Amino acid sequence: METKSKPEPRQEPHHHHPAKKTKINHPMEEEEQHPSASTSNQDQESSSESMTFPDFPHEILVEILSRLPVKSLVKFKCVSKSWLSLTSNPHFIKAHLRISANKDDFRHHGLIFTVLPPNSHSHLKQCSLRSALNVEMSSIQVIDIDYPMKSPHKSVWVVGSCDGLVCIAIEENDLFLWNPAIRKYKKLPDLAIRLKHGCYIIFGFGYDMLNDDYKVVAIFCVFRGGNDYETEVRVYSLKHDSWMRIENFKGGVPLDDSGKYANGKLHWAASRGFDSNHSWKIVSLDLGNESYGEVERPEYGDGVYDWTFGVLGGCLTVLCDYEWTRVDVWVMKEYGVRDSWSKVVSVPYLDDPEKSRYSFPVCLLKNGEILLVLGSGLVLYNPQSNTFKYRQINGVEEVNMYAESLVSPLFIEESSRVIMSKAAEIRGES
Repeated sequence: METKSKPEPRQEPHHHHPAKKTKINHPMEEEEQHPSASTSNQDQESSSESMTFPDFPHEILVEILSRLPVKSLVKFKCVSKSWLSLTSNPHFIKAHLRISANKDDFRHHGLIFTVLPPNSHSHLKQCSLRSALNVEMSSIQVIDIDYPMKSPHKSVWVVGSCDGLVCIAIEENDLFLWNPAIRKYKKLPDLAIRLKHGCYIIFGFGYDMLNDDYKVVAIFCVFRGGNDYETEVRVYSLKHDSWMRIENFKGGVPLDDSGKYANGKLHWAASRGFDSNHSWKIVSLDLGNESYGEVERPEYGDGVYDWTFGVLGGCLTVLCDYEWTRVDVWVMKEYGVRDSWSKVVSVPYLDDPEKSRYSFPVCLLKNGEILLVLGSGLVLYNPQSNTFKYRQINGVEEVNMYAESLVSPLFIEESSRVIMSKAAEIRGES
């Protein structure tokens, strides 16, 4: 069961008071130029040396830059060392993420599609979320993307996304943390466990708020016959770049393909055994203290043919499927409070000759519209007008949303380089 435009930045922003102009050296002046640089590049350098920018106070500059898209900020890293330092600062990165992730227009959000063509291996494609929500467009521009170890002979799937980082698994052997917006990735150390017959792995990915760390969880489940099983759990810390074994999974056997992240915890739908899907519960793992807990599921009543568990807008969500009639979307609006489960929308089934099923909601808009995965495509449903906008995307198996960010999976290595560089400068001055 599956549990599953941008405004061009102005390089010369205007202030309502006349701003003092300051000469900014071209980045090639601050670093040794590569010997293979062409004459045309040198000419371009000469013409760029006179570039000037308003000398804004630091606070105003931060306020302006933190509202720009990632693509622009990556380019601005080359303006000067001070701008590079600013846009690489962890406090600035978090401020930028906080603003971009909370924009109601989803200007800085993207969708990653896991696509499985017939008789082939799965691969990834992407589009902007805004294009998927644009009812004026007759189709969605879905493009191929480069990701770590991309190969037509290896399948890939998305474990989860958090703060712009996307965790992907390739053939259950290789795990990566990848930021598609800044095109940086980190390969995780091998788990050093060989899968035996009757064993499968379930992953999860999220942010440890207590220790300011990103963690990946691997749960090994081994069948012992009937409803007998064993689990082994390991946690990867990006800060320490290592795996550590923790207490075995509590609360039964996980049913999901990957953990769902919300409120500093990963969550799995779990059951007492493999033949008792209807007595499921939600088991949580706190990424801070690595302790297990349980979250009450909604009381959605009888008649549910199937259900899907996940996260919608940062809240735990359950989609209840009433066979070929409708799906109800339940959201836990206040984490951990059972009475806060609320049915936010009911979506009727389309008159579909292919009998496609809703698999999961992607996002819920402020105006009440909801974007869902239906079969091998997306549906934008407006409950007020009871209208649908359907977009076919061939071969789609799964859809994951992510917020563009400057968060780097290599921040430990990059921080070390900055510290070493500053230490070298201090030694040079002394």
